[in-house]
Amino acid sequence: MTGGDSNLDFEIRRNSAPVSDVDRAALLANPGFGRIFTDHMVTIRYAEGKGWFEARVEARAPIPMDPATAVLHYAQEIFEGMKAYKLADGGVALFRPDANAARFVDSARRMAMPALPEATFLEALGQLVTVDRDWIPQDPEGSLYLRPFAFATEAFLGVRPSNEYLHVVIASPVGAYFPGGVKPVTVWVTPDYTRAAPGGTGAAKCGGNYAAGLAAQAEAAEHGCAQVVYLDAVEQKYVDELGGMNVVLVLDDGRLVTPPLTGTILPGITRDSILKLAQRAGRAVEERPISMDEWRDGATSGRVREAFACGTAAVITPIGTVRSADGEFTVADGGAGEVTMALRQELVDIQRGRAEDTFGWVHRIF
Repeated sequence: MTGGDSNLDFEIRRNSAPVSDVDRAALLANPGFGRIFTDHMVTIRYAEGKGWFEARVEARAPIPMDPATAVLHYAQEIFEGMKAYKLADGGVALFRPDANAARFVDSARRMAMPALPEATFLEALGQLVTVDRDWIPQDPEGSLYLRPFAFATEAFLGVRPSNEYLHVVIASPVGAYFPGGVKPVTVWVTPDYTRAAPGGTGAAKCGGNYAAGLAAQAEAAEHGCAQVVYLDAVEQKYVDELGGMNVVLVLDDGRLVTPPLTGTILPGITRDSILKLAQRAGRAVEERPISMDEWRDGATSGRVREAFACGTAAVITPIGTVRSADGEFTVADGGAGEVTMALRQELVDIQRGRAEDTFGWVHRIF
């Protein structure tokens, strides 16, 4: 995965004490999600006036950090998440990494950070997956989760963009997100918190958005819910998104409805893929505001037949029950409806090379 505007040569410094084959096999037997990590990581440095330099694949290790490091004080940080999949023919590929690369650039610009060239972003992913290919689970439902991130590293106390940054990619083998099969979840509509406001960082994939949502997530857990639903910051009336996933409703005529990308929600790559698959199948797609009244009344009348959340980790998570301070309601088909599950299966099959990739989404590494 090379080419384009990448002009960095990656130095490969292999881990001198990698995990043994036996220990790795034991870890991969039940990897969970985000609990174990591979032997290596990618690091690329940036300095004002010098640009990006010192691209390396090296042993995964702690990152030394001065107490005055800018990210610790002013939160200049962005990240992405994607998976490397074993294909049906034994090869390995990434799903739409070019879209992640483009979003990473957009996030960097919003956070006043230098944009890593998209070709370098892709090259870093390919280098790490190639070196740590033995960490990709053999389980047909497993994958290698990749976490590229960048943060301000200059040591200073002053409110301005940093002059130094570090780009890192780490990898974590993961198992099936739903080991016992896909099950509908209950979600909580928070009356107290909003995720983002117009002009804010809602469309950027930055850590601060997620830190700000932890209190709301805890509130959801207190009410027996797996996820939190945020409403718009202006009127507290329209659905924005879940804590880390976009929301889609399926109406009784088969059309999909989802909140529009107006700058307050993350432009999810899974969301975009699902909408394209639905349109190809002849389903109407509407990107427009969805009020909680519409969702509640639609579930009661049967107009809203299904609802789901979508994102990289779980692909699609059916929503069965919506709970709030005003009570709760159940989506007409109980969550895991026919359209929801068909879209999920089609996307998973494309990601793993089990279905024809007419969109050119699958980027083979080897």
